[in-house]
This record gives sequence, C-alpha cells and structure tokens, in this order.
Amino acid sequence: MGELREIEELKKDCIVLAHNYQIPRIQDVADFVGDSLGLCQRATKVDKPYILFCGVDFMAESAAMLNPDKTVLMPEFMAKCPMAAQLPAEKVREARRKYPDAAVVLYINTRLEARAEADIVCTSANAVKIIKSLPEKEIIFGPDWALAWHVQRNVPEKKIITIPAQGACRTHLLFKPEHILEAREKYPNAEVLVHPECKPEVQLLADKICSTEQMIRWAKESNSREFIIATEIGLLHRLKKENPGKTFIPAYKRAVCISMKKNTWEKFMEELRGRKNVVKIDPVIAEKARKSLDRMLKAV
Repeated sequence: MGELREIEELKKDCIVLAHNYQIPRIQDVADFVGDSLGLCQRATKVDKPYILFCGVDFMAESAAMLNPDKTVLMPEFMAKCPMAAQLPAEKVREARRKYPDAAVVLYINTRLEARAEADIVCTSANAVKIIKSLPEKEIIFGPDWALAWHVQRNVPEKKIITIPAQGACRTHLLFKPEHILEAREKYPNAEVLVHPECKPEVQLLADKICSTEQMIRWAKESNSREFIIATEIGLLHRLKKENPGKTFIPAYKRAVCISMKKNTWEKFMEELRGRKNVVKIDPVIAEKARKSLDRMLKAV
C-alpha cells in the first residue's frame, strides 16, 4: 500500500496515460488507458502540468504537439515504434513528387516529421471513412501495408499507393491463419476480432476487423461470451477487466510488442519520481503536423 500511496501523491500534478499494450501493472495505475489518439486527446482535457505517457515515441510526440503548455515525459526513451520509423519524411516528399495529384493520408502511427508532410492523418478505426471522404482518386498511404490492404478492399474505387511498399507492424505480422483456425476449432462459439495491421490472410478469417478501441466497444456490446483476439496481448488485460463475465482468448500468446514493454514498472516509477525524460519536438514541425490531425478531427 505504501507504493500506491506514493503514486497517488506523485500524480497530484501529473496525469498518467497508458496505451492498451502496456503491462497490466501500469494500466492499473494509469488515469486513462486507450489508443494513441484517445490518449492524446484526453491529455488536453486535464489541468495538470505533467503528462507521463506510457507508450512509444510517436504517441508521446503527439501528446507534446497537442499540449505545448505541458511537460510530456516517457518512462523509456528507447520505446520506439519500428513501423513508424519505416517512413521518414523524405519518402513522403518523394511520393508526392511521383504522384502529384494524389492525396497523402498517413496513419497516425507515424513519426511527427512524416505527418508534417501529410494532407490528413487517420487511425485504424477511421482510415476507410477518411479516404472515402477525400475527392482525390489516388491516395498515398503509409506506413502500414496491411492497413492499406484493408482500406483498398473497402474503397475499391480508389487507388491506394503504399509507402513504403512493405511497411508493417512486426507484432501483428506474427499472426498466421493457423492461429485463428486452431483457436476457432477449440472455441467454436467465439467471435474472432482481428486488428487491420494483421496480414490479409488473417483479416479474411475475422468476424470483425477492429482497432483496439473498437475491440473494447464490441466486446461490451456483443451478445457473444467468447472472443478470439488477434492483436498485441496487452489488450487482453483491459478486455478481461472491463468484461468480467466474458472469455478472451489470445490468437497468439507470443504477440508481444517489445518496444511497448520497454516501459517497465521500475522505469515507470523512476520517471514518475524523477521526471527527467522530457519529450522535445520542433515547434515548426509540430505546427505542420497539427494541421493534418485537425483536418482528420473535423472529418470525423
């Protein structure tokens, strides 16, 4: 109880935000748990000078962009998203030169420098809606190839140009069709929820394609009692916690995001106490990136 009392005392001037993929112990003491966009939006509504963001680099950058008057901290600076790093800003500029009539839509799971080159950003939940809303017939989209496939499948009237060609989330690539088929055989009454960062052959076996927040909502609303979940295993903690009468089965137990798990409990406590890992961003780049985010928020 002593450590929990210390945490509550330290949180008097600091909001703790935790992504759905964080370790259970961090999720349990966070003020808010959610996806990358939801966490950043939540931060703007809290009147505290410090934000301890438990996630990966691009998420903390977004929080700093949306909250210039607050100090954004990370437990571990080396918690970097490999997929976001696959799309540097120069690749976006190259694609614009090659396809001058195309709109540039970037997944919010992208570094700030790249998003500053975008017309609009999207989430895994609203990518299809955003792209349908644009007048352009050609769409430059990155960095996730699997999400681009999901969009193309649902918006066949447009040409989706993926940058980079094989950009992907390493964790979601771990899921294979046999994982879903084996789980279905063992749990024939379970609904299969698959994240759109999974490979197409896995998506095709889903009952529903869902972002993490859509999985949370669907699990609450569905009449099903069992669910097979194809995303990073950290989400299972929140699903079970918020739906105690239902069963959640990981499609693949080894689907762990190493970068997310670099935020250990020890580093979390050290940063909550010491507040040394301050996230710094270029204000000019932040202002440009903010425009693409604002356009998305207006569109949805």
